[in-house]
Amino acid sequence: MTPTRHPEMRVQRLAIGREGAPLLVVDNAVGNSADLVELAATKMFAMSPHSYPGTRAKAPLAYQQFILETLRPDIDQAFGLAGTTLRFTECHFSLVTTPGKNLSYLQRIPHTDSLVNEELAMIHYLFHADHGGTAFYRHRATGYEYVDDGRQTGYLNHVELEKAGPNSAPAAYIIGDTPLYERIGSQDGVFNRLLMYRRTSLHSACIAPGFIPDPNPRTGRLSINGFIA
Repeated sequence: MTPTRHPEMRVQRLAIGREGAPLLVVDNAVGNSADLVELAATKMFAMSPHSYPGTRAKAPLAYQQFILETLRPDIDQAFGLAGTTLRFTECHFSLVTTPGKNLSYLQRIPHTDSLVNEELAMIHYLFHADHGGTAFYRHRATGYEYVDDGRQTGYLNHVELEKAGPNSAPAAYIIGDTPLYERIGSQDGVFNRLLMYRRTSLHSACIAPGFIPDPNPRTGRLSINGFIA
């Protein structure tokens, strides 16, 4: 399929928390979004070899090209990347299929996807049900809202201590404030809404305790997730 531009696409350029990391919020991101869901339903999903708590299938190159071409002016302004060459290093249809009780420790706390501030992450929600959105966090002990190469060692040292401490994250998806992290912003999982942010920002999916994993792309927590560099 070839993605089309929605006549009512709306782009907001926001900032996250005290440190002001950029956030793009794009509503009505694609004109034929229902076709993306139907395309996903034809795909063979497989468990992610990385830390994603579910299954994935590759998203089409035409979609990747459409996103970069359509949003390039907003990306340049929001993230200061004018004049650079951008491409998707990964782009997948994704379904959250792991129950909270089965999460590894690092899946229970906010995470980053890279240590390079110029690299971007994207999520495009393709579900209608109340499956939750995405939240951004501040690590209470360090005050960090993002973790880059210069912050990694100190942050990970704290994580190891906290894992063994009295406030160790329980076997569940993080949802809201905890003794270890403060939620500093969130975006609802609205159908055909797309978020783009720095891969270094601490973030996590907002998945309620009663969430029931559903492997059906038409009814489950389907999104397109991508990394841009």
